[in-house]
Amino acid sequence: MPDLTRISISLESALLAAFDRHIDGKGYATRSEAIRDLIRDLLVRDEARRTSGEQVAIVTLVYDHHARELAARLVDKQHHHHELVVSSMHVHLGERHCLEVSILRGPGKHVTHLGDELLATKGVLHGEITFTSGEGAFNQWR
Repeated sequence: MPDLTRISISLESALLAAFDRHIDGKGYATRSEAIRDLIRDLLVRDEARRTSGEQVAIVTLVYDHHARELAARLVDKQHHHHELVVSSMHVHLGERHCLEVSILRGPGKHVTHLGDELLATKGVLHGEITFTSGEGAFNQWR
């Protein structure tokens, strides 16, 4: 088990009560576990804003598969940056709409650029880029 340091924080009682309800609903055993997750999430997001070093991102896109040549344009963009695309999954949401999930990995600037390019493709109805860190970042927080 890694070295643990005990800290103390002060919170308004209403804020603490809301936090406790939230973490109870998520199934956390302790406040410490929930706070550790929040800190890691903040650090991962902060690292993703920096454009140097390796980044890992999950790009989700929802689109109408009847949109003219949209699926082909999305695939072409991914093939053009094949060195960044680790994996993609295509899910049929219904008769018209599809969900595309792609995992990207590479230099931060390039991952961000491809993610933004996919989201900005005409015909994409909804999407999001979620960043996480590579192995190195998580190792440094142990």
